[in-house]
Amino acid sequence: MKIIVALILSISAIVSASLISDGLTDLRTGDRYVTVKGVAEREVSADLALWPIRFVATGGSLSEAQDQARDSRNAIIAFLKLQAISDDSVELQRLDVTDTRANPYQDNSEQKFIINQTLMVRSTDIEKIRQAAQGVSELVDSGVILSSDYSSGSPTYLFNRLNEIKPEMIAEATASAREAASQFAKDAKTELGDLRRANQGVFQILARDQAPGVSQQQQPNKKVRVVSTVEYYLR
Repeated sequence: MKIIVALILSISAIVSASLISDGLTDLRTGDRYVTVKGVAEREVSADLALWPIRFVATGGSLSEAQDQARDSRNAIIAFLKLQAISDDSVELQRLDVTDTRANPYQDNSEQKFIINQTLMVRSTDIEKIRQAAQGVSELVDSGVILSSDYSSGSPTYLFNRLNEIKPEMIAEATASAREAASQFAKDAKTELGDLRRANQGVFQILARDQAPGVSQQQQPNKKVRVVSTVEYYLR
């Protein structure tokens, strides 16, 4: 009887050891994977320009300030026409009127009305807007007083066709990641297995010519970049 019990215990120990060994083998196999990143980049051009032109008019009376604002507005529209920018591309937006007499701390000798106005230029002709913005000093020469925050009113160049290039760029990034993984497997003297996990990554629109203080929205030419993170099993 003792011999039978001992035999059963021995067989159980052997089976248990075999199961544990198989489990550890599966664990080691499951842990054998490599994580790589694939990068895809593409140069693109903006397809929409938004240019808010902000100007200021002042006067000792409201009518005087209005007359100056009208003259400035007409001067801006004339300037844009010389740049072959049609009236349909120009929209009158924000209009603020300030009566400085409402300020009790204002010196009475400088009582005046101040009108701040914005003309928004919206166009898909990027080159026209770019050239017009470079010649904006002509407006100042004609007597138009641009707002003190005009630097924030320079043209904004947008790229709106990102969805059109996403599929191809994802494919490029994935291929780049697999190439890196294959090279790793080769160097490690092993074989690349099935895909374990993939993360597409975030698409970034960057300035083509990057410099401190320069945003991509200020440049018509841009660079789209995506980094995909991929994991492959190793056999």
